[in-house]
Amino acid sequence: MSEPEEVLALLRAALGDRVETTDAALGEARADKSGHAASGMPIAVVRAASVRDVQETLRIATATGTPVVTRGAGTGLAGGANAGAGEIALSMRGMDRILEVRPEDLLAVVEPGILNGDLNRVLAERGLWWAPDPASRDISTVGGNIATGAGGLLCAKYGVVRDAVLGLDLVLADGRMLTLGHRTVKGVTGLDLTSLVIGSEGTLGVIVGATLKLRRLIPGAVCTIAATFSDVRTAAEASAAVTAAGAQPAIMELMDAASLAAVHALLHLDPPIPGAAQLTIQTDGPAAVGESDAIAAVLVAAGGTVALSRDQEEGERLLAIRRSLHPAMETLGTTLIEDVSVPRSALPAMFDEIARIEREHGVVIPTVAHAGDGNLHPNFIFDAAPGEGGVAEVPDHIWAAADDLFRAALRLGGTLTGEHGIGVLKRRWLADELGEDQWELQRQITRVFDPAGILNPGKVFTP
Repeated sequence: MSEPEEVLALLRAALGDRVETTDAALGEARADKSGHAASGMPIAVVRAASVRDVQETLRIATATGTPVVTRGAGTGLAGGANAGAGEIALSMRGMDRILEVRPEDLLAVVEPGILNGDLNRVLAERGLWWAPDPASRDISTVGGNIATGAGGLLCAKYGVVRDAVLGLDLVLADGRMLTLGHRTVKGVTGLDLTSLVIGSEGTLGVIVGATLKLRRLIPGAVCTIAATFSDVRTAAEASAAVTAAGAQPAIMELMDAASLAAVHALLHLDPPIPGAAQLTIQTDGPAAVGESDAIAAVLVAAGGTVALSRDQEEGERLLAIRRSLHPAMETLGTTLIEDVSVPRSALPAMFDEIARIEREHGVVIPTVAHAGDGNLHPNFIFDAAPGEGGVAEVPDHIWAAADDLFRAALRLGGTLTGEHGIGVLKRRWLADELGEDQWELQRQITRVFDPAGILNPGKVFTP
């Protein structure tokens, strides 16, 4: 490996003012929204503006044996794009163009740095829509959504990122570019490397372009239901009853008492009933009105107090409560934001496990769930003084509680992460879910793409 000064000189010679070394830029590249920060400062931040910039960076990295960490908007929640000592932070945020939109083929080709929300505002003008809808859509990039396999509020009906990507342009560690996937509705030639790259968290290559599968905007009404329940288990049972009844809402979000109270306080709303949990459900399309009436009847039968609105603006106000979760958690203290998924029928049991973990470990875990698909976001709240770079260390007792929660999700037939990824924070549990043989096989696959191991080292598959 070359000395950092040599690497920096090579980067500046090839990329000029694309290379940034200010303390502010280097410090920002160390951390994401997870609260975790990498150790030490990266060598430089390369702000790529073209595919050539990416290729030059990776050729230099390969020649000098220098690790590269690819970043989007820095909104990740698993520490997966944090760059530390001796590493190059490769920022894709500046590559944010929409290269092509083909309404007749329901596809778009975009660069990875475009924000999810910005893309959809442009597409809406043409009656189109890219369905992945993370709560962070206004601040997270499409490339980041793809790299982490992001989900969001609409997954149960419209699928996750993996269901909405037709192809990818990928630059390998040595600077070569691959064009993966297809522009056709069907395509089964060879192995599905596009799906392999989705959710790979920067360990296989750098995404420099994406061919996206679009939908037409949904016609018809949008109906929103807010249903309050005496406790979170009853609300979880009600969400399972909605699924069992055959209903297919576009959105079904569950907030427990602690998360609901925190958001109400943040938004200066009247305090909710103590202990109460809330389901927010939205139906769309031509059948929205009938579906909302049927769902409301199921919720009433399950013990809910139900309010139904057919006003779209009112519906967005109700959803704003759910989308305000993360800033509300920040008002409670330092937060470790986690992400597990269980089969939808196991959602009540998982909330029982969370209550047990709170009691046994003496911690507070406000939790929300994408109840339509069984994806929970437990938030571990703790007090900690900021450390180096303003980032607080997660104390051991919080990790012990998180360990208990992860293992509970696996016992219930679930998974460690539904949409945030493994990154740094969950790598120690990865083999528990995959098993040693699959874990090792996946490690070997990363070496086929990146023989020298310079792409996002220390993340995901690091023992």
